[in-house]
Amino acid sequence: MSEYLSKKTRSKRNRRQRAHRRVRQRIQGTPERPRLAVYRSLRFIYAQVIDDLGGRTLAQASSAEKELQAGLKGSPGSCAAARKVGEAIAERAKAQGVQQVVFDRGGPIYHGKVKSVADGARDKGLSF
Repeated sequence: MSEYLSKKTRSKRNRRQRAHRRVRQRIQGTPERPRLAVYRSLRFIYAQVIDDLGGRTLAQASSAEKELQAGLKGSPGSCAAARKVGEAIAERAKAQGVQQVVFDRGGPIYHGKVKSVADGARDKGLSF
């Protein structure tokens, strides 16, 4: 049974990595329009605004931060936490002078927590 689970886990990881490579072939962050990259672990949600040409991160937010967890009622991996991360990343990006971004969903599909990050960022004025 454990061999089956490890094969299943491996195939899910490979599917996510292939999808991430496909997404990254199509998009690139520039200084005028950086990339908003979302990573979803089993426990937390992370977001970064990245200038790929300059090779630097302009802003970052995650649900692992204490100030974001303070206002949450549920898990730091929930959709509500993802929305807060989206709002925080939008505020931090706007403080750096970024108004427009290219959304990089990574490997996961645009649904649930990944969509909540995007909705939170849009609500705070970041345009995709």
